[in-house]
Amino acid sequence: MIRRLFIANRGEIALRVIRTARRLGITTILGASEGDRDSLPALLADEVVIVGPAPSAQSYLAIDRVVAAAKAAGADAVHPGYGFLSENAAFSRALTAAGIKLVGPDVSSLEAMGDKLQARAVAVEAGLPVVPGGEAADKAAAKARAEETGYPLLLKAVSGGGGRGMKRVDMPSDLDAMIDLAMGEAQAAFGDPRVYVERFITRGRHVEVQVLGDGKRAVHLGTRDCSIQRRFQKLVEEAPAPGIPPDRLDALCMTAVRIAEYLGYKGAGTVEYLVDAETFDFYFLEMNARIQVEHPVTEEVTGIDLIEQQLLIADGQELGLAQGEIRITGHAIEVRLNAEDPTRDFRPSPGRVTRAAWPAGEGIRVDTHIAGGGAVPPYYDSLIGKLIVRGADRPAAVARLAEALATLKIEGVPTTAELHRTIAADPRFVAGGVDTRFFQRLTP
Repeated sequence: MIRRLFIANRGEIALRVIRTARRLGITTILGASEGDRDSLPALLADEVVIVGPAPSAQSYLAIDRVVAAAKAAGADAVHPGYGFLSENAAFSRALTAAGIKLVGPDVSSLEAMGDKLQARAVAVEAGLPVVPGGEAADKAAAKARAEETGYPLLLKAVSGGGGRGMKRVDMPSDLDAMIDLAMGEAQAAFGDPRVYVERFITRGRHVEVQVLGDGKRAVHLGTRDCSIQRRFQKLVEEAPAPGIPPDRLDALCMTAVRIAEYLGYKGAGTVEYLVDAETFDFYFLEMNARIQVEHPVTEEVTGIDLIEQQLLIADGQELGLAQGEIRITGHAIEVRLNAEDPTRDFRPSPGRVTRAAWPAGEGIRVDTHIAGGGAVPPYYDSLIGKLIVRGADRPAAVARLAEALATLKIEGVPTTAELHRTIAADPRFVAGGVDTRFFQRLTP
């Protein structure tokens, strides 16, 4: 059994893992940077180990330091959260060499899904449809691919995620400059300049399926819609995806289970799709081999603790859920609250939160590591919390979201709260089923 769990992450996801681990009777050891020494997760963990200086490259991303700290702390397993080392195959190998379990999939799955081109190939082998496109090793190859796919198109980093290294190209004259930008961003963010070309679906929706697997069998926990994005960064997520015909939803979920079982996948994973908003044809995009930021909406409509499932599977237990036992009830919506200034092109705004009045009540959940007096360091992602609401149906959830946002007050740093109030009041959002260009058409 996992008795001592090392948490190689920070912020709200670290707190989220601490909460479930403590309920399961597992001792929690937080691997924190110097910049997070006094954070709320550090106060609530059973033990704290400092893994390095505040900059993430010297702490949360330093494989040798994290593994050494986990080993010295006597950890049985490491939960990587999301981001940082959560999908790093080298980290997984280092933990195995140290005799420590990773709360996540095997190295083979991390390698197969971590390289986006290889992930496309695996998806095709498993019988999933993929967006037309392919590798663009250089400008000549990109131009050849562009001729095949047509415009508009997307350039995407092979090792990418979170929208980094991703550029839209609307016409041939823009291709050279955008390739340079995409390759430069990919090199800076991932140490890998490779990019590939995909057709851009003009009215696309970003829909994903949550899966759990034990290496032999997999189940799905329904869909999430993450179409409201800014520069490919998700802002709002909801479960289940609204306005999609039931037969298309079933097909999405079944193909997600298919690729998970094809991989022999262990743990929690998310299979992401691009859905044509007009025809409801869908295409595999990627599989995230970790817990997602937006996992709470799935928990709210299924009643299943995904962190608990991760820990049980990492402990070597068989999947304790049968597909027929999983029920999707009601509707849930999550908004990401970031310390960013929308009036200054969403510039990150580190500082100290002087007041944090989070909404509460029936059907309201807040996952945050920030309270009044809490610091927002300049070294990390600007996410300070997630507001999640649940209703008996989507209209009830939308109404509850608007009510909760009306009572939310965060002072001391600029946030995206007012942006979310604008989104919640927009008639197109209220109606449901918006596409990925919704944000571009949003009027503040």
